[in-house]
Amino acid sequence: MIKRLRVKFIKISTLAVAGVMLLLCVILNTANFISTDRKLNETLNMISSNRGRMPMMMHDEIGKPDAPGAKPFDEESPFSTRYFTLNYSSDGQLLEKDLTSIAAVTEENIDTYLQIALSHGVGDGYTSGYKYLVTPQSDGSFTAIFLNDSREINSVITIAVLSLAASAVCIALITVIIILFSKKAIDPVIKANEQQKQFITDAGHELKTPITVIATSLTVLEMEVGKQKWIDKAKAQTEKLKELVNSLVSLSKLDEEQTPFEFTEFDISSALTETADSFTDYAQSLGHKINSSIPEGIRYNGDEYSVRRVASILIDNAVKYACDGSDIDFTLSKHKRGVKLSCKNRCDNVSEEDLGKLFDRFYRADKSRSSEKKGFGIGLSMVRSIAEAHKGEAKAELDEEGNIIFTVILK
Repeated sequence: MIKRLRVKFIKISTLAVAGVMLLLCVILNTANFISTDRKLNETLNMISSNRGRMPMMMHDEIGKPDAPGAKPFDEESPFSTRYFTLNYSSDGQLLEKDLTSIAAVTEENIDTYLQIALSHGVGDGYTSGYKYLVTPQSDGSFTAIFLNDSREINSVITIAVLSLAASAVCIALITVIIILFSKKAIDPVIKANEQQKQFITDAGHELKTPITVIATSLTVLEMEVGKQKWIDKAKAQTEKLKELVNSLVSLSKLDEEQTPFEFTEFDISSALTETADSFTDYAQSLGHKINSSIPEGIRYNGDEYSVRRVASILIDNAVKYACDGSDIDFTLSKHKRGVKLSCKNRCDNVSEEDLGKLFDRFYRADKSRSSEKKGFGIGLSMVRSIAEAHKGEAKAELDEEGNIIFTVILK
């Protein structure tokens, strides 16, 4: 359990850090793109307001340093800005063009950009390697200014790639730090868990002696005074208490990192057939029939005693809580590189909300906790612990007919 808790802590911490880093990366790159886009728009508006050309003299009215929008420009801007302009009529006829400030566009491919401007209409947009602005003129014609943005866009892409790479490196470094210090971070939980397990183990050993004394005394008393219903009830409750203590100690051992399992290859078909058959008479006495579907010859590498215990708990649980007259279907099948155990029966006391809690300790879907049903709510917790120790899982679900199906996958 501690190992799973540590892994979960590392995953959550790493995902949280990664989320923050990626969000920061997105914010910075978005801000960078917006800033670049704004500068491109300012250049386009400058050219548009200067009748389709870049001001050559910064002392011109439109290029004054103190004029609105003049801050991004300097004396070198007219020579470093690559653009071309197209003037065309509303029916798409090219009236005038200016290609003096661009080398990549010629007479042969200018029609492509004219069609882009016509299809877009008034406003700004992007095309391959250019940002353009289409504005209407007073004579009814339109002017399209195409500004080469390759340098700016490449800069945006470079910053995005570098920021993502830096974020990845930071996430990796922080993950390493989290892994190194994760054990120290969960030390309080480890100590509390160890104290809890130690308490259960010590309490179990301390309780075994008085329980044994009480059981022996009741047997001696019965020999002296004969059969009494009160003695029978006391003996039944003593046995129940003994079973509870043993279950708690076993569950505590299952939670240990070094669970004392002996993994060997065995005939799981034979083992589960014997286990299911041992419940036949007990189930029939309560009005249930066990239908076993266990193919012969399936072998599995695991702890045989624990696997038998899983089958016993599932079948015993089904016999106790199945509806009157309900059959119990117990099946075994191969599952990828492991096996799958399934136990199905009719049960009216379980809702969809209960399914996720059935494997919790001391939880029972029967809220009344009737004494007629002798479960403690520990068995399914042991099933889950054994399944996880075998690198598998345990789950419960309801089918359309109202049957509850417990499935245990062992890998």
